[in-house]
Amino acid sequence: MSSPDHAAPAPGTREPLSAVDVVAFLCELFAFFTLAFWGFAAWVFPWNIVLGLGLPIVAILLWALFVSPRAMVPVHPFVRAVVELLVYAAATIAWWHMGQAWIGLAFALVAVTAGVIAGRRRFI
Repeated sequence: MSSPDHAAPAPGTREPLSAVDVVAFLCELFAFFTLAFWGFAAWVFPWNIVLGLGLPIVAILLWALFVSPRAMVPVHPFVRAVVELLVYAAATIAWWHMGQAWIGLAFALVAVTAGVIAGRRRFI
């Protein structure tokens, strides 16, 4: 939703990306990578194959359905935030499970901060 002071971009164009958009995108990619890495590295065969492929696929599907800027299912921004937090929490828990709590905490801090800033802009 755009504010009255802010004109919508012309059809076929979009607003330029900000630094927050780039950080949020990198957090999204890092979460997907983390889930794949956790699946392949932390589990024994054959679960490592199932989880290494399945976890990021499920996360990507959830993201495409509810969180993506071109989400398949339009939902309330709070539902969108909950799904986004679930993906980020799963990645944070994965790092904790692998004994890398500091990586998990750092990721959670950056991801949630970027998500809050980006989410606030959706209400303006």
